[in-house]
Amino acid sequence: MKFHVLTLFPEMILQGLNTSITGRAIDSGYISLEAVNIRDFAENKHNRVDDYPYGGGAGMVMQAGPVCKAYESVAGDMEKKPRVIYLTPQGSVFTQAMAKELAGEEELVFLCGHYEGIDERVLEEIVTDPVSIGDYVLTGGELPAMVMIDAISRLVPGVLSNEESAQFESFQDSLLEYPQYTRPAVWREKEVPPVLLSGHHQNVEKWRREQSVIRTAKRRPDLLKTAELTPSEQALAEKMLAKKEDL
Repeated sequence: MKFHVLTLFPEMILQGLNTSITGRAIDSGYISLEAVNIRDFAENKHNRVDDYPYGGGAGMVMQAGPVCKAYESVAGDMEKKPRVIYLTPQGSVFTQAMAKELAGEEELVFLCGHYEGIDERVLEEIVTDPVSIGDYVLTGGELPAMVMIDAISRLVPGVLSNEESAQFESFQDSLLEYPQYTRPAVWREKEVPPVLLSGHHQNVEKWRREQSVIRTAKRRPDLLKTAELTPSEQALAEKMLAKKEDL
């Protein structure tokens, strides 16, 4: 998987992702990361890539020319037109399902806006996927890009040392992850649930599944609409939802 990030702050992208799991994945060759400085494609001697908005208003708008040239410097060597993800509060909300879909691509381009946005004309020409990581406004698209790259990278084969780590985490099967515990077995008079110490794998898996249903009902009941539940799990979810309504 190859990630290309068009940004005014390439060092932010590189420093943020060349650590931990993504850093090891880059070193191992499972993913590659390129941060392209849009300012390198400025069309004036002062390397400015923004200007005042037509029609007036506060702030500055990134110009179409430098953004387009930065994109062409990346896409020109590709066999097909890549998917270009524009990080914007106006986009579709990023989900685990979207991460799984994008992980199937060979190359992805991320476009990070700044200031008051980017000239609409270049967005219409190159962007395929406007995406938001939530209903709030950030200074630029760099942090959302890193969030998405981290989530997508975890689903690329070989990136995680334990494949089950990706499969059974939160939002798989539309359920939140079950509670996790480690040593010591008793901490501040709080004990690890006995079933986890039983060595009975079938009971452990049953407990974990039930806890996922309970936690989802309590914290993210909206996810239950798409979860595949057995009749007993559905009854458990409804019981927890009823308790929540009574509070």
